[in-house]
Amino acid sequence: MANSKLIVVEGPQGAGKTTITDYLRYSIPYTNLYRLCGTADSSPTGKKKAEIMYRDLLEYLKKLGNQSINLVFDRTFFTEENYCRLKYKEYSFTDIYNELLEQFSKLDFEIYYITLYLKDENLYSVRLNRKDKAVTKYAEFEAKKSIMQQKVYLEMSDEIENKYPNIHCLKIENSKDLELTKQELKDKIGF
Repeated sequence: MANSKLIVVEGPQGAGKTTITDYLRYSIPYTNLYRLCGTADSSPTGKKKAEIMYRDLLEYLKKLGNQSINLVFDRTFFTEENYCRLKYKEYSFTDIYNELLEQFSKLDFEIYYITLYLKDENLYSVRLNRKDKAVTKYAEFEAKKSIMQQKVYLEMSDEIENKYPNIHCLKIENSKDLELTKQELKDKIGF
């Protein structure tokens, strides 16, 4: 019986992953936070790099199972699958993704897969127009990409929920009041 939580937070750029994962890290006792960025190699050799990295990650997670340590991840192999479905990469990752997801579902943790999304998709332009980004057009371009990613992440959440009942799939609308979002997470995860 799992005595630790494994929480993966996914969502497009601008959905609020950093804010939410930081909140979870500091609100749940005995929690480690990991931020993964995947591999920038979009060629077929990138698939092998991603496969090795995520298989090693699952081996690491197996070793940490049932150790009274909670783990929060800001992105994992779900991002790789999302980007491949959207054709950002020159390869399909679905075969590896399905194997990884099967192993992930068997880890000795209470598993939460959280998809952050914005109901008001116009907020992506606002959130991505950060001070370090000089051109508003860039934010608009990135917002369109975030909206497409959001659609795929929500589809993926439905797929996982239907196939793996032991994985708690939470869709969290993160454009409302941040305190309400935090309370919703607290209620649904139980901390």
